[in-house]
Amino acid sequence: MANILMYTTGTCPYCINAERLLLSKGVTQINKVRVDLEPELRVKMMEQTGRRTVPQIYIDDVHVGGFDDLRALDMAGKLDSMLAK
Repeated sequence: MANILMYTTGTCPYCINAERLLLSKGVTQINKVRVDLEPELRVKMMEQTGRRTVPQIYIDDVHVGGFDDLRALDMAGKLDSMLAK
């Protein structure tokens, strides 16, 4: 199973939906970085991704974007193969 890193906050509904989608795909561990608890990590996230909203999701070392991007990968049939690495 691929390594999942997700920049998130405690109350973000898109983060919750992203986590639910990943769990439905058999992902058992998501490494969450809470940018609401550690604001300096939001700065790091913004520098890495060029985005300031959460979630920002990495599958292995590939930045896939936010929930809409993750769902689009799933709808296109590409998410399963990325997770199976």
